[in-house]
Amino acid sequence: MARKQKPMNGLRVDVKNNNIEFALKKFKRMVKDSELMVELRNRSFYEKPSRVKREKKNLQRSRHKYNQRKENNRDF
Repeated sequence: MARKQKPMNGLRVDVKNNNIEFALKKFKRMVKDSELMVELRNRSFYEKPSRVKREKKNLQRSRHKYNQRKENNRDF
């Protein structure tokens, strides 16, 4: 009786014509696009929910400030 293979949930790149450089480039692009490294960095240690909220709020505030400055500079 043959075992069922589990479907691959991770990233996968097939190497064609022994072109490892191309496959590696493609894999790196896939990792970057999936934002896997960002998630790993964020999960490397516990962060309190209140701190996460505060960071989000500060980022929102700085984005708003930047957009306001940009709008004001257009008027001149």
